[in-house]
Amino acid sequence: MQAIRLSPTALAVACLVAASPALAQEATSLERVSVVGSRRTLPAASSTDTLVPVDIYSMNKAAEGGGQFDLAQTLQYLSPSFNSTRQTGADGADLIDSASLRGLGSDQTLVLVNGKRMHTVALVNIFGARNRGATGTDLNTIPLLAIDNVQVLRDGAAAQYGSDAIAGVINIQLKKKPGCEAVAGYGQYSAGDGKNYLATAYCGVKLGDGTLGVTGEWQDRGRSNRARPEDFPRIIGDTKVKNKTLYLNGEFPITGTDKLYVTAGAQNRDASSAAYGRGGVDSSDIPLRNSAAMYPDGFVPFINGTIEDRALIVGWRSQVAGWDTDLSQTYGSNRLHYDVSNTLNASIANKDLLAGGKGISPDHFDAGGFEFKQATTNFDVSRFFPELLGGSNIAFGAEYRSERYNIFAGEPGSYIDADGLNFGGNAGSQGFPGFQPADVTNRRRNSYAIYGDWEASLSPVLTIDAALRAEHYSDFGSSTTGKLSGSYKLTPEWLLRGAASTGFRAPSLQQLYFSSTFTDFIGGRPVPVQLAPNGSAITNAAGVPPLKQEKSKSFSLGTTFKAGRDFDFTVDLYQINIRDRIVLSGRFDANNYPELAPLLNSLGVEQTAFFVNSVNTRTRGLDLTAAYRNKLGAGQLNTFLALNVSRTRVTAVNAPSKLQQFTDVLLSEKERLYIEQGGPRAKATLGFEYSQGAWTGEAKVIHFGSQTLGTFDGPPVPNAYYKPKTSMDLGLSWQVTPALKFSVGGNNVFNVKPTKQDPNETDNSFLYESVQFGLNGASYYARAHYRF
Repeated sequence: MQAIRLSPTALAVACLVAASPALAQEATSLERVSVVGSRRTLPAASSTDTLVPVDIYSMNKAAEGGGQFDLAQTLQYLSPSFNSTRQTGADGADLIDSASLRGLGSDQTLVLVNGKRMHTVALVNIFGARNRGATGTDLNTIPLLAIDNVQVLRDGAAAQYGSDAIAGVINIQLKKKPGCEAVAGYGQYSAGDGKNYLATAYCGVKLGDGTLGVTGEWQDRGRSNRARPEDFPRIIGDTKVKNKTLYLNGEFPITGTDKLYVTAGAQNRDASSAAYGRGGVDSSDIPLRNSAAMYPDGFVPFINGTIEDRALIVGWRSQVAGWDTDLSQTYGSNRLHYDVSNTLNASIANKDLLAGGKGISPDHFDAGGFEFKQATTNFDVSRFFPELLGGSNIAFGAEYRSERYNIFAGEPGSYIDADGLNFGGNAGSQGFPGFQPADVTNRRRNSYAIYGDWEASLSPVLTIDAALRAEHYSDFGSSTTGKLSGSYKLTPEWLLRGAASTGFRAPSLQQLYFSSTFTDFIGGRPVPVQLAPNGSAITNAAGVPPLKQEKSKSFSLGTTFKAGRDFDFTVDLYQINIRDRIVLSGRFDANNYPELAPLLNSLGVEQTAFFVNSVNTRTRGLDLTAAYRNKLGAGQLNTFLALNVSRTRVTAVNAPSKLQQFTDVLLSEKERLYIEQGGPRAKATLGFEYSQGAWTGEAKVIHFGSQTLGTFDGPPVPNAYYKPKTSMDLGLSWQVTPALKFSVGGNNVFNVKPTKQDPNETDNSFLYESVQFGLNGASYYARAHYRF
């Protein structure tokens, strides 16, 4: 539901506000702010007077002169609870950066734009070390310059916002202020590749009594490559990306208390990821995966994706008999269309060779793709009663949401086996076989929800909030969730706060119906695999029941301290229990499940995997933030520390009856570690910013805790252990004139990389895996910002 109010009961603006000191300065001039987590309208409260932790990050500084050019990577180096590591060698996951909170999956974090639910992407992550088996939201579809601030609610909030808000909520507030500004930026890795060009502009135009903010952005990021000569033919690094983005955001008073607001966004992205290389003459890849006539020295297929993302919010705020009302309609769509180039269909080439030809196949294919659409209607009502229980805010509302997911097939050459099943050349385009007619699906569902929320200041030192939400989905049934939170002020400086809530996450349509046959490289050996959708012949034979919702229980307890305007401190403990968590199973084959062998053989694959409600998990963690602001010499020094430590454990495996004896396959050691340690178990940021006159310098130390991931061969091969690593970012800004600013700096300036591993056992078959801060090393940047 919407989240456009501020109150000290359902909001905690943690002192990590100081992670962007510009926001701390701006906040003092704000009479009212719109913050996720509450529906009460009051003057802005102190960040340490509130119930549950919310970090607010101003994007002004990051957009004007930051070292990261997109939102996901910006938050990666600001928020310790947030994790988004670029993947490489992970097919579609290379094209769209996924993001998550508190060590949970990307689909267990709800993303809002201006308080309204943002649509998820059509992609479900199948490969890579992060968010395996999960869908998510593409934060990089929104230009940094279009954003005023990002609010990260670090608490379970399904009772307030519905499905997905198990780990927390990210709310992206867009600009709608008058004035114009533009940014030009350039960056590259110290290795000389990954060149990144950025041109973006924002202009807020007065229209009557309202303002329409318009942001346009163009970004061109080049491919990086960390492959060694002995890895040939391989390309291992960042995906090549070209983005063209336009965003509009405005609010227009009509009459009295009536206001019309609108947000619209569109992004077209052309991305290209390098698949695993195929060998040339004298390798085992001929004729299975290559043709001597086409690529005698071997080749690297390119998985190209055209991504079209669209978003629209239209709403009307008013007041009726003293009650604030908000009626809105939100629409979003995400479409990913694959085109595979520098490739071949080895079965077509082999058939041509057997017929007396040279052994030729087309070298590029339309491989099909998928699309997700979501439409949400909200009606929200709230009112503050100053005399009721010391001051009470009552809110209620309803929501209707419809969703649609479809997969469309590629051209026949992208998937056919032209020379016969299990004979000669492998079927489909190398690197990424196209979606087949059997994969095609077009599914819909809808949901209805009602909610109520009551917060009351029972005394000057005690505040409580209670929320209840009931929701019904057309495909799996109903869910009712609740939340109770409170704060108690021990002294004017010290505050205790806590919350308890239940939550749920509906299985995504992508998890329910995604279907694909692909080739995975395991220890350098190609293995054909089918990911089978729920209700398919494979899942029916394995006794996999229909997917149902995940259910959660969350608890948090914390304290805050504020000494004047110079020092803030918060610490919060939390526990999140999730039952019937949806995960991607381990790989079943003829060896570990002989009954499936005939079915797998008929499909021309060796292994299969599927989604199933198979595990219960428990996540425990600690969030700590501290900020200190003081004069130093003739300038101002801002210091901040932020820390997240989390531990996720699988507490039970819920195997369907037919799979009771295969629990070690259903949840293999490798799959368990994806769930428990897909992200670093600790993350901390220590930052220093010193400003004097026109100059500002900053140093930021980012620590990533250890991770342990499984190996393909498994025991007795030891797991892959990634040692804790620490990187440093440096930046310098010069305000040349009131309108013009130059910024330069470096990220990971000491060129730190993850722990080396055995390439035969990693997900990307390389000695550096895409974990922690990635494998690319140091980078440098320069930006110019002009305000006019």
